[in-house]
Amino acid sequence: MKRRPPAPIDMHLRLACLLLIPALAGQAAPQILASGENRTRLIELFTSEGCSSCPPAEAWLNGLRGDPGLWRDFVPVAFHVNYWDRLGWTDRLASREFTGRQHAYAEAWQANTVYTPGFVLDGREWPGRTRRQPPPRTADKPGVLTVTVGERRARVTFAPTAPGDYRVHAALLGAGIVSKVKSGENRGETLRHEFVALALVAHPLSAGQAEFALPDAPAAGQARLALAVWITRRDALEPLQATGGWLD
Repeated sequence: MKRRPPAPIDMHLRLACLLLIPALAGQAAPQILASGENRTRLIELFTSEGCSSCPPAEAWLNGLRGDPGLWRDFVPVAFHVNYWDRLGWTDRLASREFTGRQHAYAEAWQANTVYTPGFVLDGREWPGRTRRQPPPRTADKPGVLTVTVGERRARVTFAPTAPGDYRVHAALLGAGIVSKVKSGENRGETLRHEFVALALVAHPLSAGQAEFALPDAPAAGQARLALAVWITRRDALEPLQATGGWLD
């Protein structure tokens, strides 16, 4: 019994498939960052390459990179401030915006001064860092925060347990940054930085959602990027929920 030869593939269909394969291969799947129901805590460190007491604090923060609670139980962010640049070394990771953030905290706490290294946990001054333990999880359930990252954009959804007017904040973080300090208090030191804020943006939530372009990462010699995202009430500094993760 003779077999009928297979029908020839239409040339237009074959061409379409050949064009589609590389297009699909170049499309990265969206990346999902999400908190659980419990509150994920935000650890902020205000620091400077021009501050001689900052390297030990940064070393502690750097050590959180291997902690199993990273991104799940807590999100760390290092904000470099610029008010120590006058000591002879200009911190290339510092910005006036980050300095302003620390001053805003000091004003909210009715503090007369700012200092480095300064730790903040969930919007409050945190001296407990000296215990060398990451903060424990809390029983608070403020709502679930979900961030979908793709095509240089982020789509945020927050399902709060209490009604309110909320705002989302996102910090692009650099990791694996190395600086060789040539002057100032840390002269001759090689400093290593993780979780460094490179850019910070904020947007209001509408019906629990927001979508925005990710900020560009300045060239700081970072080996890897991460994204930290947190929610506050519209006119407040205190983070209510947070999430984050390494970016593909």
